[in-house]
Parts: sequence; structure tokens; C-alpha cells
Amino acid sequence: MTPLRSQFESYMTLQRFSPKTKEAYTNAVKGLAMFYRTSPDKLGNEQVQSYLHYLIEDRKLAWSSVNVALSGLCCFYRHCLKRENTALSIPRRPRQHRLPKILSPEEVFRIIDSVTNLKQRVLLMTVYGAGLRVGEVVRLKSFHIERERKMIRVDQGKGRKDRYTLLPEILLHELEIYWRRSHPRQWLFPGRREGNYISIATAQKYYERAREKAGIIHGQGIHTLRHCFATHLLEQGTDISMIKELLGHRSLKTTMNYLHLTKERTCILKSPLDHLFDKSSS
Repeated sequence: MTPLRSQFESYMTLQRFSPKTKEAYTNAVKGLAMFYRTSPDKLGNEQVQSYLHYLIEDRKLAWSSVNVALSGLCCFYRHCLKRENTALSIPRRPRQHRLPKILSPEEVFRIIDSVTNLKQRVLLMTVYGAGLRVGEVVRLKSFHIERERKMIRVDQGKGRKDRYTLLPEILLHELEIYWRRSHPRQWLFPGRREGNYISIATAQKYYERAREKAGIIHGQGIHTLRHCFATHLLEQGTDISMIKELLGHRSLKTTMNYLHLTKERTCILKSPLDHLFDKSSS
């Protein structure tokens, strides 16, 4: 590790950045250095701005990905290198609001049921059964599973918030089988390297393989299972404020988005107009 990288990581640690943020910001600076093949402290504003332009125009990265790179580079130059004149920017986020494709409970079952590997099946069940983010499920430890209370503790989720969420009976049963067979130590879902948890990319692969095997063509991304957890609870009549707490949302407005996802269920309702003509024809 170079002294400059060590300095940046020390700064982020002191600021109590989450491991995910530290990794993203470090990769942003690393990508810049590799692009110019020189130490990033030798680059000026125009060069860094040109790199951001390259990410947008040539790499065709999503706005959110470029924004993370922008935040990481601004943090590095303004706070680590103390360059107060750092001025970087990207175009504003395009105005678009896309609702995720929600799977039916039957489709979720088909995805989970298609997985024969115990570790992979239990991981997918945990995401759906507890409504976890993928970054939260890969960092679970055995003591986070509170059997007696039938709850899962999430330490330092998004926004550095601790919370509790559901531990379904069927999930607990599967977890106990998994424990007896695999004996996980530090991490509930350990990676290949000793002492590491599985990567988010690996968890994504688990889901995508299962989805393809189940023959489900929509619902891309493991985060779909979290969306399904919230939407299915809402359709069951669960109070939306309770769903907000289970998901770890800061604002109820965020959780309210799931109301839009349940509107497809209105297709089974009958308009009052139908009832008028039912009466007239009888």
C-alpha cells in the first residue's frame, strides 16, 4: 500500500466511513491513477474533470456510479490532500422514475426452490425473508440471528443505523441445518478467503443463476427480493410504518414508493360502474 493510499484510508477510518464507502472511494482514486498512469496527487482539476467525462461518455457508466466516483475524488482532493480549490462536477441526474419489476410470491418460491446449494439457498431466503440489502446479508454474523426473539439484528446498515427485522420460522429452520453442516465461524456466509465474507458480486451471481434456472425473465438483481419483501407485506395488509422500520428507511416517503408497486393488484377489483350494470341486468 502506498503512503498516499494509507493516508486516504486513515482519513476515511477516522471519519467512520462505512466499509462499502471506503472501498468505493478508494477504487475511484485508483481508477483515476490507472487512467493517467501517475500518482493522483500530481493531477489537477482539469485532468480529474476529464476523467469524469471519460466515465460518462466512453465508459457509459450509470449516473449513480459516476456520482460515487465524483464524491470519492472530491473527498480525496479536498479533505485528504487539503486542496480547497478543488472544483469537480457532473451533469445533474436525468429525471426518470422507474419502478422495479416485482415478482409474485410464486415466482420468488420458484427462484429459491431452484437452488440446490444449501449456502446459496439460505442466503437468498434471508434476503427475501428479512428484507435485507445485499450489503447487509453478506456481513451477517452468527450472533445477529436471535433465535429466541425470532429476529435478525442488522448492525450499521445504510445510514449507519442499527435495526431489527423478521426471522421467519422456515428461515430459522434452514439456518439451523446450514449451521450444522457448514459450521460458519466469524461470518454467516464466509468467502473463499479465510476471514472474509462473500462479496456482493458473488451474492448477485447466486441470485441471477437461480433466476435463470427458474425461468424468470424479469426481476433482475438480488435487490428485487428486498422489493418483493416490502411489496408482499404491504399486500398482506402490514402497516406501512412497520415496513419502514423493517427496511431501515429514514423517511416514510421512501417506503411509500411501494404503494405504486401494489397497484397492479387493482386489476382484480371491480369498479362501481360494473356493479351498476350488474344490478340493471338482474
